[in-house]
Amino acid sequence: MDLSADLDFARSLADTADAISLERFRAADLHVSKKADSTHVTDADQAVERVLRESIAAERPDDAFLGEETTADSGAEATSEGHRQWVVDPIDGTANYLRGVPVWATLISLAVDGRPVLGVVSAPALGKRWWAAEGLGAHSFDGELHVSGVAELQDASLSYNSIQQWDEDDRLQPLIDLSRKVWRTRAYGDMWSYMMVAEGILDIAGEPDLKPWDMAALVPIVEEAGGRFTSLDGDPGPWHGSALATNGLVHDAVVEVIRR
Repeated sequence: MDLSADLDFARSLADTADAISLERFRAADLHVSKKADSTHVTDADQAVERVLRESIAAERPDDAFLGEETTADSGAEATSEGHRQWVVDPIDGTANYLRGVPVWATLISLAVDGRPVLGVVSAPALGKRWWAAEGLGAHSFDGELHVSGVAELQDASLSYNSIQQWDEDDRLQPLIDLSRKVWRTRAYGDMWSYMMVAEGILDIAGEPDLKPWDMAALVPIVEEAGGRFTSLDGDPGPWHGSALATNGLVHDAVVEVIRR
């Protein structure tokens, strides 16, 4: 399929999102509340998603929409033939956003028959954006993206996001086991870790307890850069509640350590 027009549209949506989110970033009157799951939401999250949803409805009226703030449930994988679904996280890293930390981004993806085929990750406070579509490669403002060539765990660099998440998911010991096998560990957090895998700066990034909108945009970027993206148990795609992105060369070895 030719995804060029959809990718151009997604990048224009990211421009719109950046304008809204940057204007409210570090605003003294930013409104913050808690959702039913006790996670935070700001007026910027809500505004970005509302505008993107309206734009998609106007420009792609036959396409479905799954968003973090306006979709009641987590969203099931849509696999009916020809089904197109836009998956949006208006601000990935809301906790960072509300504290003034610049590591956050808008995530925009198009899934066709349940497979994410296009992704845009836009982090305006960092001055960065990454994008990809199936068959068109992965790119950023700095050029084309390629994963690393590190082939052994002992030489690999890992970002695990949050110890609390792994502990609450009863995977703390596997994370510790993995940390003892790799060269270096850090917790860069949220979407940034996965984009650094795509850039070849990191070799492994992963975390449990995620929703489809946290992951869908990441999948095409990592895969078009030459990497692999699965759940922590090795299931492909963003529908299994966790994420593992690697350069591909060390993927099976990582899954072997952390799989339940």
